[in-house]
Amino acid sequence: MTTEKILIVDDDAAVLKLLTKVIRGNGLDCDAVGSGEEALKLLSENSYALMLLDINLGGMDGFEVIEKLRSRGNQIPIFIISGRKEDTDKLYGLGIGADDYITKPFNPVILGAKVKAMIRRMKGGTDNENLLRAGPFTYNTSTLRLTKNDKEIVLTGKENAMMKLFLDNPGRVFSRNLLYDLIWGNSLVDDNAIMVYINRLRQKIEDEPENPRYIQTIRGIGYRFVV
Repeated sequence: MTTEKILIVDDDAAVLKLLTKVIRGNGLDCDAVGSGEEALKLLSENSYALMLLDINLGGMDGFEVIEKLRSRGNQIPIFIISGRKEDTDKLYGLGIGADDYITKPFNPVILGAKVKAMIRRMKGGTDNENLLRAGPFTYNTSTLRLTKNDKEIVLTGKENAMMKLFLDNPGRVFSRNLLYDLIWGNSLVDDNAIMVYINRLRQKIEDEPENPRYIQTIRGIGYRFVV
């Protein structure tokens, strides 16, 4: 039986910490290591649902890790997470057996959705499992489209990421710092950014934005989505 545990491989401590937070924030367990050699050792001893792999590793690089795994018949899904944006690197990575190539900086919420979608596909999930439903809202994690009472609500990228996070975790309280980490990652943003995007979302999804029903403020802590 395939475990829903993710293996994260990156030699940048800050990225490793962020990826670990993204995976655990999506309700999945993970192991995190900083080298290709450590990754191969763990993969020989344990079963993982998916691997997030950096290419620029000290010693054995990510491409070599993929080649060794595929030559051994290991078909674990592999998402390359890389700062290299050249098409040749993407084509090469996909050509030797990676399942996706995601460039840094990445959107943490979208990455989490991609990981969970891949796990569903590996378990034989259906298209209906790409839909998140909460109250009057339906969110398609494949098309990134939100509807309320079957009427589409057009969202910007960051609004989309925030709404997906809320719909995936109804009732959970998110501190402002956690929202920064999960939506903006390592990017520097203005201290008022969270409030601005919360207000924009309320204007779009609330019946009475000045008296919000769905996105509630938890004073001194952060925000909670309820339906």
